[in-house]
Amino acid sequence: MNIYVNVRYDVRMNIKNHWSFGVGKVFVIFVAVLIIAAAFSGFTWYYYKPSTTTTSPVPFSMNVVPRPLKPSSIEESHRGMLGIVGQKCMFLVSIIEKSYGSFGPINISASSEEGMADVQVTPQQVHGGQVAEVIIVPKPESIGSNLTIMITGERNGLIQKEMVFVQVIDWKDSIGSTAEEIRDKFIPWITVNYPELGILNATEWEGTIVNPRILVVMHYIFLSEEWEMYVTWHVMTPPNDWAKIYLRHRFNETRPSYAFEIPSIEGGTEPHPIELPDWI
Repeated sequence: MNIYVNVRYDVRMNIKNHWSFGVGKVFVIFVAVLIIAAAFSGFTWYYYKPSTTTTSPVPFSMNVVPRPLKPSSIEESHRGMLGIVGQKCMFLVSIIEKSYGSFGPINISASSEEGMADVQVTPQQVHGGQVAEVIIVPKPESIGSNLTIMITGERNGLIQKEMVFVQVIDWKDSIGSTAEEIRDKFIPWITVNYPELGILNATEWEGTIVNPRILVVMHYIFLSEEWEMYVTWHVMTPPNDWAKIYLRHRFNETRPSYAFEIPSIEGGTEPHPIELPDWI
């Protein structure tokens, strides 16, 4: 009898233990699944959640300088220059990035507030290290006026503005043909001695007077597709009838990088390199 009772008791305990073990195992698996599911949901939300933040525009500043760097007859604080009707009055715009990295281009625009000048910007988009040329051409009705030019840089809604001036005087450009003759005295020598510049006899140029009303030292600018050639010459008798040119690579320089002089035009002396002056 005792044996029978003990056997029944052992069997019942066995069944109970197995059942308890099975339920516990299921419970453990269930909890583990819940933990994994919660972790996966958190991972997914963290990496794929919709962004609620906006990217701030990258700050920049503009540097605007006239050509030449220090025009005559205008106070430097005016940030302007003398001009005449039809002259290409040029300002150079360069960009200074306020952060390190690779950023999108700056949109450059300009306008004459009085509407008495044609305004051209080339190129209209620039990156850091590049230069845009703003050219203002006064109209006949602007004589005697001070033209106000607003230059604007914009990127991703961030805007920078600079104001410059052109004082238009009643003057005529009567020195263009002389400027061309002097320019052409340098080009063959440059072609031979500085072939890397790509300046040839066949290079095409567009010219404009600079610093009008100056009667002793004349100023003229010529533009090719790649270069600005700033020409000056001394209206004197030999041996003081010198001529000088300054070459600026357009769209990536705000100042010339080459300077050459002919000591005497009538004397037929050969060009040679010289130091760049501060005013150019």
